[in-house]
Amino acid sequence: MATSPGSSSGSSSGVSSSASPPGALGAGAALDIRTRSVEQTLVPLVSQITTLINHKDKPKRSDKTLQAIQRVGQAVNLAVGRFVTVGEAIANENRELKEEMNIACIEAKRAGETIAHLTDVANLDHPESDGRITIFTDKTQVVKAARLLLSSVTKVLVLADRIVIKQIITSRNKVLATMEQLEKVSSFQEFVQIFSQFGNEMVEFAHLTGDRQNDLKDEKKKARMAASRAVLEKCTMMLLTASKTCLRHPDCESARVNKEGVFHRMRLALEQVIEIVTDSRPNGENNMAPLSIYTGIKEFKNKVEGLRENLYFPSKENLSTMLELILEHTEDFTDSAYTSHEHRERILELSKQSKMELEHLVSVWMQANQRMKDIAEDLEVAILKTCQCINELKRELHSAATSMAAELLKYHADHMVLKTLKITGVEGNLEAVAEYTCKLSEQKEQLVEMCHLLRHVSGTEPLEITCIHAEDTFRVTGPQIISAAETLALHPSSKIAKENLDVFCEAWESQLSDMSILLREINDVFEGRRGEKRVYLSLPRPGKHNANLKALKPVKLDTEEQAKIAKLGVELHLLTSDIDSETEKWEDQENEIVRYGQSMSSMAYSMYLFTRGEGLLKTTQDLFNQAEIFATEATKLVSTLHAFSNQLEDDDKPLLLLKIDKLIPVCQQLQITAKTTVQGKNATFIKVDACIQKTKVVMTILSQILPLCYKLLRKQKAGNGYLRSPPPWRENRIQTKINGESLEGKTEAFGVISLEHHVANLTFLESK
Repeated sequence: MATSPGSSSGSSSGVSSSASPPGALGAGAALDIRTRSVEQTLVPLVSQITTLINHKDKPKRSDKTLQAIQRVGQAVNLAVGRFVTVGEAIANENRELKEEMNIACIEAKRAGETIAHLTDVANLDHPESDGRITIFTDKTQVVKAARLLLSSVTKVLVLADRIVIKQIITSRNKVLATMEQLEKVSSFQEFVQIFSQFGNEMVEFAHLTGDRQNDLKDEKKKARMAASRAVLEKCTMMLLTASKTCLRHPDCESARVNKEGVFHRMRLALEQVIEIVTDSRPNGENNMAPLSIYTGIKEFKNKVEGLRENLYFPSKENLSTMLELILEHTEDFTDSAYTSHEHRERILELSKQSKMELEHLVSVWMQANQRMKDIAEDLEVAILKTCQCINELKRELHSAATSMAAELLKYHADHMVLKTLKITGVEGNLEAVAEYTCKLSEQKEQLVEMCHLLRHVSGTEPLEITCIHAEDTFRVTGPQIISAAETLALHPSSKIAKENLDVFCEAWESQLSDMSILLREINDVFEGRRGEKRVYLSLPRPGKHNANLKALKPVKLDTEEQAKIAKLGVELHLLTSDIDSETEKWEDQENEIVRYGQSMSSMAYSMYLFTRGEGLLKTTQDLFNQAEIFATEATKLVSTLHAFSNQLEDDDKPLLLLKIDKLIPVCQQLQITAKTTVQGKNATFIKVDACIQKTKVVMTILSQILPLCYKLLRKQKAGNGYLRSPPPWRENRIQTKINGESLEGKTEAFGVISLEHHVANLTFLESK
């Protein structure tokens, strides 16, 4: 067992218990928040406290200022009071954590009351006259209370999260115990009774793990959890039919092998769920998958491009080793029997060229290090050529993997081998079954190889994990179909053996269908349509938005021109990261200001990709179209900002209106520049440079507007007595029974409807 319920440490919870409060409230490491529910509880509290601590000390304090400070102090205290009530309720329900939880609740309550006292208007009016301590006379007291409050609240959250983890572990243990009973049953009646219990336990486990999956912040862990839960969904149905077949034909070796395979796979999936939930691996094992090519290329390019900022950052050996590792992995493509001759030759050619470009880059770089002469431009060109070559290699590998996958999926779409296996099995034709099981084994090897190559070009970690899951599914399901087909061939009149083969064939067909979706997603990521950054997709169609579009010949930038705008592109990339960080802070992601900010960031990111010769914007005309839409979106944002400013108090308006006034003319200039028709290579490049420069200015202003609006919105809500209540841990997170109403319409819970249907309609099966 990976982790016992009692041994779940704070490090496996939603927050790290040893972390210090962020910002000015504490030194040391920042909070390691791993779940969204914990983050949504802490962020509003931290914001309120920061407002108190960061207030400006002024000799004259208006009644309005004093009352505002008091409101924030009281709001913090009220929120803490509600939070403590929930914490105490959790403590009463969980004796083993009761003492720790109560201590943390007492500390939080005391800190909240201290903050309320320090911000009380009665004390704030004339604090100096009677020697009373207030937020104005001793700010360190507020800081101390804030530290204690955040520390105690964090501890309550850690303990509450530990209970959630314990629930999942306990549920897993119940499922394992019932599985052991199912393996040993010898009669249909006993099996039906135990499987009914097992089905209910799996439904509970499905909902607990589904909630946890949705709560995780780490996309990689989310993908691993989704893969494990998908295995459990399919295997629950397989376990039912495989066990029934074994009970019907107890002396059949192939039926026994089939059943054992299902139980083994379920145990592995259950174990992986616990590893993800507890953030641990059994016996300290490290089962990380080998490096994929897309990850290697990404890291290599980052190192190479890092030379612009720091010539002494990587070593020559480091870069050479990274490239060698990438090229070593390309052998998976060149050695594959399914890679076309053209792709193989092109991959080998680009691999050789990449080595040469890196050697030239290293030579120029060493001259720069020795300060022999000013060769900044030579270095920039060498960096661009190296990156361009590695990009072409990545494109070729992507093309090889995806074209092979598309052909294979099309070829196997008719499921002819599976259909023939079913027919020959019912006929009891052992010879024909043996022939087609060989064909299925060949198909399995092809699909496993396909998944392996797709993993190399998947483009994101979640998609890479999905490829690994698919590869494992084909590898395991193939032999299971064969054992199920052999059982049916030996017992051709057995309805349950036929049903069992149908279930395994359906799982195979379902995985093939999923591969088509996965292939589309991998292509989307490669083209910049989704992934780590969402790229704006509403590019205008030719002739729709620009009357001059048909008359213009699309132009691509050459290497020298890309070198000139590379620095601009990097600056634009940094600004998109800043904007994304700001928009993520907003609790209401549907807020119009946030949505315009996210949309503009996505468009700016696609322009950054253009400066690297990547993404959806292939020609200069694509860039100009995108710039025009970007300016239109920014203009819409201006209207939204004006509407927002009308809701603010007079004191808060001027700064926001000043920023809006700066934004308007730049948007107009960008629109005019993007629409202006130019002829000739030099004029086109000047227009490209101007569009990116103006986009950068808009993004800079936007990066100032977003935090200002966030601050003003929070101030406005605090002034209206607004305070976000903490997530209802007791009702939603710390539940011991599954609430039927809360499960309605929950698509994340694996196989719940189909599983409950199977359990409800289970019969003694003697007729079969």
